[in-house]
Amino acid sequence: MRNEKDRGKFTGGIGFVLAAAGSAVGLGNIWRFPYLAAKDNGGVFILCYIILALTFGFAMLTTEIAIGRKTKQGPLTAYGRIHPKWKGIGFFAWLVPIIILPYYCSIGGWVLKYLVTFITNKGALAADDGYFTGFISSEVSPIVFMVVFLLFTGIVVFFGVDKGIEKMSKFLMPILLILIIGISVYSITISHTGEDGITRTGIDGLKVYLIPDFTGMNFHDWVTVIIDALGQLFFSISVAMGIMIAYGSYVPKEVNLMKSINNIEIFDTIVALLAGLMIIPAVVVFMGKKGMTQGPGLMFVSLPKVFDAMGSIGVIIGIVFFLMVAFAAITSAVSVMEAIVSSIMDRFQLGRKKSVVIVTIYALIFGIVVCLGYNKLYFEVKLPNGTTGQILDIMDYISNNCLMPFVALLTCILIGWVVKPKTVIDEVKEGGYKFGRKTLYIIMIKFVAPIMLLILLLRSIGLLSI
Repeated sequence: MRNEKDRGKFTGGIGFVLAAAGSAVGLGNIWRFPYLAAKDNGGVFILCYIILALTFGFAMLTTEIAIGRKTKQGPLTAYGRIHPKWKGIGFFAWLVPIIILPYYCSIGGWVLKYLVTFITNKGALAADDGYFTGFISSEVSPIVFMVVFLLFTGIVVFFGVDKGIEKMSKFLMPILLILIIGISVYSITISHTGEDGITRTGIDGLKVYLIPDFTGMNFHDWVTVIIDALGQLFFSISVAMGIMIAYGSYVPKEVNLMKSINNIEIFDTIVALLAGLMIIPAVVVFMGKKGMTQGPGLMFVSLPKVFDAMGSIGVIIGIVFFLMVAFAAITSAVSVMEAIVSSIMDRFQLGRKKSVVIVTIYALIFGIVVCLGYNKLYFEVKLPNGTTGQILDIMDYISNNCLMPFVALLTCILIGWVVKPKTVIDEVKEGGYKFGRKTLYIIMIKFVAPIMLLILLLRSIGLLSI
């Protein structure tokens, strides 16, 4: 039987904020945000993103954290405590991290591989066109690095909330922030003369990133930018993955929830903006906007070429960058695993150690399947959103494009219309604290967020083409 102490709790608001921020500062922010910003007219995307973060993001973040603290349960069982007939949402919320963890650890292994490559002064090899494909299609190396990444993640979760997750967050997050700021500053200061004889500077890249370009934008373009920004928010604030419910369940009642939520919101937004700031100017300087590719192509193909073009300093920048990415990936992977572990502990009354071992074995098996998806198990399939993918892409599509908007939509309906917003509002005001933006919260959770999420879901599954 599970010992109640196994569940653990954060020692205070700071530990909670750093852990929640660490969850958000992951691979989705580092390679997805810069790509979308470059694709969606730079500052136009950022403008939409910030507005949505302060409205939609605020509403979803507040809801999930409040559900977690009110029920003191992981995502699998928390919804049933809010309303027994709506407990099914918990299963889908729990399913999201279950699907994400194996392939996230596989990608985390890729990051470790590149970190080792640059540390051993082989960064020039990483700039070769076939290096990334050659690595992920090999049969042994990706599995080895995935296992190392998974074991590190499992060890942190094994030690619990305060001695594992919180202690790691307090150590890694300040270092992570310093590395991100350092790379961002360097990215702005560089310049390079290309083969076309044109000299581009980091400031030119900064303008591409920050200055809105409304030229020729029509209604369809605006809808695309808003939907892209909305989809990015799921990664930036870690909602609809069960993570914030799990982390919320470890927050003591005496913590000012609204203050913590505001801090998480600010931290996540700043880091998301810095992710673009450290990548876009450098890529524009050395490769132009054509270097901005989606997903792995940006981090594992474009950026090594940029570091190689920098000369000897590029090796150092490459080490610092991939060290930062490794830290970011680990803090996120820990939160994904914890969302699964907390639910097993609550639903099946198992201790933390047994739960972590079970989840680690599961992630190991399916992580190997993901790695083999690029060689022995390779196949391609056309997905409903128009893209073509294999095992990792299918898992990513199901979790990110289908389940996350679905879970978020049902959560809005449950809180907005079934048990009413007062359920969340009362939890936030616990201890006599004020609920800032209460009217905005009610409007978002009842009306605006459900409509936006329905559009996002229908578009993601290919039923809506706007």
